[in-house]
Amino acid sequence: MMTSADTPADSLFHPDLLDRYSANGPRYTSYPTALQFTDQFDPEHYRHAARNPAASPGGLSLYFHIPFCDTVCFYCGCNKVATKNRAHARPYLERLKREIALQAELFDTARPVSQLHWGGGTPTFLSHAEMAELMAATREHFRLLPDEQAEYSIEVDPREASAETIGILRDIGFNRLSLGVQDFDPRVQQAVNRIQPRAMTETVMNAARDEGFQSVSVDLIYGLPHQSVESFSRTLDAVVELAPDRLSVFGYAHMPSMFKMQRQIDEAALPSPAVRLAILRRVIERLTGAGYVYIGMDHFALPGDELALAQQAGTLQRNFQGYSTRADCDLIGFGASSIGKVGDVYAQNARDLAGYGAAIDGGRLAITRGVRLTRGDRLRRDIITRLMCQFELRFDALEAAHGIDFRTGFADEIRRLAPLEDDGLVSIERDAIRVRPAGRMLVRNVAMIFDRYLAHAGRERFSRTI
Repeated sequence: MMTSADTPADSLFHPDLLDRYSANGPRYTSYPTALQFTDQFDPEHYRHAARNPAASPGGLSLYFHIPFCDTVCFYCGCNKVATKNRAHARPYLERLKREIALQAELFDTARPVSQLHWGGGTPTFLSHAEMAELMAATREHFRLLPDEQAEYSIEVDPREASAETIGILRDIGFNRLSLGVQDFDPRVQQAVNRIQPRAMTETVMNAARDEGFQSVSVDLIYGLPHQSVESFSRTLDAVVELAPDRLSVFGYAHMPSMFKMQRQIDEAALPSPAVRLAILRRVIERLTGAGYVYIGMDHFALPGDELALAQQAGTLQRNFQGYSTRADCDLIGFGASSIGKVGDVYAQNARDLAGYGAAIDGGRLAITRGVRLTRGDRLRRDIITRLMCQFELRFDALEAAHGIDFRTGFADEIRRLAPLEDDGLVSIERDAIRVRPAGRMLVRNVAMIFDRYLAHAGRERFSRTI
């Protein structure tokens, strides 16, 4: 299999195809997607799956959602609470600790926690003492691993973290950081209400390296107001100089009907579709030219990073944080709006703080929505994961895993892939479907062919594939 490291930038970027296939579609951090979650979901299905580790005998992955932000970025579509009152963190922290105990009762806590992630919001909204307290409570109820065996990451806003903060995070067990940058251009930062000079980001990155963090990732966004190819090229040059281990370069999804804060953005200042494509082309050229491997969708990594190595080894996966190296974990979600994946169920907590707090205060799990996967869901999830992570679908492996005849069971999907094959996005071979270099940036479109729910979904709730 040709790896992304072997793929030149001009093989990935085909503006005519990107323009033709750009459409609203899922990112497939889960399948079925969250649109199929229902409030008729019975939390007992989650409890049963948690108590049945034979269904997924591997380790555990823990996700903690910390929703608070000191200020709000206008582009953001995350579940967040903007407040300058740090006292709001204390009751939330107490509920997280009670939820940890409630969840731990359901699982075999001898299973190691091989992956842990704090997201938000801004996790470092918590004080240093509160962050240590939360990790200590986690360690009390779950089996956390030694540093060299664990992948424990946290999203950090450099505006909310000093070198001392980074040292505290390392001391309590984190070994990977994800830094929000978005754009270094002052005009763009002003337009989206995120003032973050390069020196601020550089301070955090240098501290992370001094403290021995194993991986540092940077998030960028293209498609923001006032961006141009020239301005974003300067941001890319600065980021390449900083040399993060991974990069995520997201296309901004302007959906002000869904996210009210986006109404603060001047739509007239947004780059045109043609300029967005030109920026994307520069991203591909600059990052691959600097030695980064194109992982898929909007992710890049240095060749020696675990993400790139997992893709080469065929063990790359998708979860709610995007691409992941840990394939065999049950995911437990903590906090408002967090989603767990345990066995054959997805389960989501109440999105609002009031609903979340009422459940935890009542001694109950805060699950309000979810879905129990059918056999067909599990099969299609496997297909979509293989395509998005390995860029190929070998029929023999899939048939052995699920006891099917692929060409018979998916004759309609093969027929619907034919136009994509004509356009050079995929090749349909005797023993496999392979995503060709021209189709890698459009792999979501390929995956959508196998999504049986998509025809009935409200596509306007998904972001553009490009």
